[in-house]
Amino acid sequence: MIESFGMNIEPGDNPLKRSRNPLIFVALGVIFLFVLLGLRSGGEDTSAFLLPDVENSMFAAQVIGAFGETPELILVGEKGVLAATPPVTVTPQILGAIIGGFDSDISAEIIKYVVEDKDTISSISEQFNISVNTILWANDLNSNSALRKGQILTVLPVSGALHLVRPSDTLSEIAGWYKADADNIVSFNGLASAAEIYAGDLIVIPDGIQPKVLPSGRLTPIPNSYFIYPVPAPYRMTQGLHPYNAVDFSNGKCSESVYAAAGGTIQKTGYTSIGGRYVRILHPNGVVTYYGHLSATLVKPGDRIFQGQIVGYTGSTGYTIPAGSAGCHLHFEVRGAVNPFNK
Repeated sequence: MIESFGMNIEPGDNPLKRSRNPLIFVALGVIFLFVLLGLRSGGEDTSAFLLPDVENSMFAAQVIGAFGETPELILVGEKGVLAATPPVTVTPQILGAIIGGFDSDISAEIIKYVVEDKDTISSISEQFNISVNTILWANDLNSNSALRKGQILTVLPVSGALHLVRPSDTLSEIAGWYKADADNIVSFNGLASAAEIYAGDLIVIPDGIQPKVLPSGRLTPIPNSYFIYPVPAPYRMTQGLHPYNAVDFSNGKCSESVYAAAGGTIQKTGYTSIGGRYVRILHPNGVVTYYGHLSATLVKPGDRIFQGQIVGYTGSTGYTIPAGSAGCHLHFEVRGAVNPFNK
């Protein structure tokens, strides 16, 4: 005899025929509901309950650190290089190719645009519904500048200007310099408050007017020996200067060590859909260096580090060309000074 749900059941008996105890129907109903809910949610991704947080843990080094090859590059002009890849996000209204978002930790969506034969500054401004001045200011051009096929332009998502935050800059000062509204700057850039800006930040100034001269110099003079290469030898540079004041390094494999180009303090670490996993270092002279597309990081904000210390490993996180391990490289920016590796 088996005792179940308060009933004595003889072998071979059907308990449902012998009793109408409501508890058994309640239990069966609960089981049915669980099965139904499981079927309805079958298409949802449940990996979050089963796997560690790859994006924010050292487990990322094992998951994303596969070896790969560098992108195949083609010459653009005499010195520039561009990854050989089909155009991305091209519409009939856009003549050139949009080759991806701004390769950085900026909040607003900025794109890089490849100029075609018939493009003019005016036609590009019409295509993206922004002012001519916006294109001129963001690319250090003037009204007499001529575009060339293959040239890469920075295109802002709205008419206005792009500002590199320097040490001691405040949002109210920035708004005054660009004749813009501080609240609009906070809202457009997704800032929590006006105080949430740091030296080295790049922020979009909606409807801003580029001042002829900003108070104090924009670039900090540094000796050529101030920075060391941020990757191991042979220091292979796979793309020359591109936004923002950046060069790309890759020795043909993933998970290579990434070194601090100079000593300083870890200012920010994080992850963006474009720049991937990144580290930013604030150096004593106020210059900021940025290390993007990392497979893993070894530091946290506030850490004091020395020149040559390993801060992470090369990878292909975020948006790279090509995607995946074949696109592993280091995106290295210098904010507030000349990039010494632009050769």
